[in-house]
Amino acid sequence: MSVSIFDSFLTTPDMIAAFDDAAVVQAMFAFEAALARAQGAEELVPQSAAHAIAAVCNAQLYDIPAIIHAGRRAGSLAIPLVKELTRTVALYDAQAARHVHWGSTSQDVVDTAMVLVTREALQLLDDALHDLTGHLLELAEAHCGTPVLARTLMQPAQVTSLGFKAAGWLAPLVRARGQVRAAAARALQLQLGGAVGTLSTMGDHGAAVAERVGKELRLKVADAAWHTQRDEWVRLGMEVAVLTGSLGKLATDLSLMAQGEVAELAEPSGNGRGGSSAMPHKRNPVSSMIALAASRRTPQHAAALLACMGQEHERGLGNWQAELAEWPSLFLSAHGALRALNDAFAGLKVDTGRMLRNIEALHGLVFAEAASSYLAGAIGRPQAHALLEELTQRADHRHGLHALLLDAVKADPALAAHVDLDTLAALFDPVAAAVPARRLAERQLPGLRTRMAELDATHPFHE
Repeated sequence: MSVSIFDSFLTTPDMIAAFDDAAVVQAMFAFEAALARAQGAEELVPQSAAHAIAAVCNAQLYDIPAIIHAGRRAGSLAIPLVKELTRTVALYDAQAARHVHWGSTSQDVVDTAMVLVTREALQLLDDALHDLTGHLLELAEAHCGTPVLARTLMQPAQVTSLGFKAAGWLAPLVRARGQVRAAAARALQLQLGGAVGTLSTMGDHGAAVAERVGKELRLKVADAAWHTQRDEWVRLGMEVAVLTGSLGKLATDLSLMAQGEVAELAEPSGNGRGGSSAMPHKRNPVSSMIALAASRRTPQHAAALLACMGQEHERGLGNWQAELAEWPSLFLSAHGALRALNDAFAGLKVDTGRMLRNIEALHGLVFAEAASSYLAGAIGRPQAHALLEELTQRADHRHGLHALLLDAVKADPALAAHVDLDTLAALFDPVAAAVPARRLAERQLPGLRTRMAELDATHPFHE
């Protein structure tokens, strides 16, 4: 397929090739060859005809741009393709040419071809997910207890751990890998129904032919043609869209943590990566940028697929064609985002010192809730909350919250009698504050590692 220069910027050559014109046309020829061989085996067409048809089902023998151009006039790419296939077969065997595409319909060819190229596209996504989840698991395990600011509503909140945060990035991607596979297992089906989905031309042999075609193409045979029943197919598209949304979440956090004023994480730099045409000091987070741009486009493509589901009777008019045009965009975006984030996390720079300094720069304010909870045991929750609220208003670079609280304790004999100063000091220790997050990460990561190993043990798109 041809993409604009800006589309190509947000995807990968591998995914472009998966939906390339030649790939789709060759997949259509694969269907026609399998159909002819199956019908020959069932004696619906002469074996000699089946061999003659299959022998020229090679996209390299044809003028693909001419077929595409003719398809625009015909209303379906399958019509000129079948015409050219018939003409080519006739050059060698005029009788065999009468059996080309026998009992099938244009949508059978096109839908099955899209299933075949989508299977290759899914393998690309699965491989990239394997790599990215591996990077994230490694990051999470290495920094299980590393203190970092948690932020809510774009403001500093409390201390968490980088490992727990990374586990939060990892878990949706592990789930997405499984969900995409599950949806694919239902959606990657042979399309073979003939003119109105009944396989009437093939008579009693229709089911047997379908089984043979499905076996050759390694596709499940649907209970019935799904020409206008697009639910499982669209569900697969939705899972790819959800995956891309999760990649957008990851890219958002990475880009925010890589801001110069924050500088807790950094994408790899050098060799022209992330530079500026005007500012030599810039280190732009290009991986995050690509993933964010890809994820921004995805909801519109997903919505278009949903809008196309209301197809008329036994063959859609316009909506099926719109679906075909939208479908590759989901995969182009998803793989572009995955490749970009793999590049980022393969060489991610983690500045644990800066993470601590960012915590310290808040003068102890992020420990206010912990301190309030501790004091509540001595003076009650309302009074403790009021005290901490008043002290947080006064905390600054000269007098941090811990120092102000110590002064308040010492000035109040009743409070001092119930407060252990060592315990109070521990509440302001970032490493100690990250312990709950570390424990949650330690509890979560083994399950994620096990699930990842289970996914790695099977290869559904190559089996």
